[in-house]
Amino acid sequence: MSTSTPVGRSAAESWRVLRMPLLITGLLVLGVFVVMIATTARTTGPFSPDSAEPTGARALASLLRDHGVEVTGTENVDDAQADGEGRALLITPGGALSRSDWQRIGSAGWDHVILVRPDERALEVFAPGIESVSAGLSEESRQPGCDLPAAVKAGTATVAGTSYSAPSEAQTCYGDGINHTVIRLENGDRTVDVIGTPRSFTNSQLAEDGNAALALNLIGTHEELVWYLPQYDSTAYGKAGDEDVPVVPPGVRYVAWSLAFAAFVIALWRGRRLGPVVPEPLPVIVHAAETTEGRARLYRRSRARDRAAAALRESALGKLHKAHGIPRRADPNAVVATVAARTGRDPAMLYELLYGMAPADDAALMSLSYELDRLLQEVEHP
Repeated sequence: MSTSTPVGRSAAESWRVLRMPLLITGLLVLGVFVVMIATTARTTGPFSPDSAEPTGARALASLLRDHGVEVTGTENVDDAQADGEGRALLITPGGALSRSDWQRIGSAGWDHVILVRPDERALEVFAPGIESVSAGLSEESRQPGCDLPAAVKAGTATVAGTSYSAPSEAQTCYGDGINHTVIRLENGDRTVDVIGTPRSFTNSQLAEDGNAALALNLIGTHEELVWYLPQYDSTAYGKAGDEDVPVVPPGVRYVAWSLAFAAFVIALWRGRRLGPVVPEPLPVIVHAAETTEGRARLYRRSRARDRAAAALRESALGKLHKAHGIPRRADPNAVVATVAARTGRDPAMLYELLYGMAPADDAALMSLSYELDRLLQEVEHP
């Protein structure tokens, strides 16, 4: 006995029917992925070096490249944990890394680390003694207030956002005298910059004040810069003792989107489509005169003399336009003038007849109908 599908087809018949649609669907999915891989930037989101949005930082990345800095944008934590000797690492805000990931980044040997609005774990590893404070700085143009060469060369800058308290050995700039938003800490052979005002270096504000000069002097210290955007994944996930094991594995969302797209294509292919309109004969023949009489009775019952008059005038005007070659959207005055010239009637009376007020009673409605009929006869048989 051959295996059959629920609709009565054998497996071989079902395969013959489905193989071409499945092949087309597979090619479409493959094509979409190729296009996405070819056109999608390596990084996305706020403060991304590839983003042209107001919150992106493509302008800053272009400025650094123009000054000889090789900028490599990445969202892969392995790139931040690679050997960093002789290179600089910029870590943007966002994402979520485990403490063990931060420790591996810290032990990678980076010469210069720039932390943009870092969280407590990042400060604990790279800048011990620096703490964020609850009161942020209001947005305004501020003097450096320090002797850090990068800030002195830039001069005033428009800063706002998170501010930090720092130990005495740190260089603190652009603050309110107590807390600051740009801090440099020499930690052994490594230089660590903590920046709490990322918005100042975005596409929308980079050209203001000395923001561009400050960003270039702070970040463009080495010929190679790795621009890392932390994501919600980690190399430590799944390892014993890690405190940040995710509920959903990071790669599941890509598989889910692929399956959803494939299901959508199959649904379009298998969905029932509307066929052509099938004309069917009416069960009874309804004469035009009966339809007219029925509508007239409805008008009379509801005392809709205005609608009845409008229907009579619209029918008469249609015939007049056709008889005289008058455009359907012609001005009423032009219509009246043309008909008056043809019939010899008074234009004022014609205007009242064709465009006047609604009849006040049934007798007036009958009179209107009679006059319109006479007018049409005069036009058709002058």
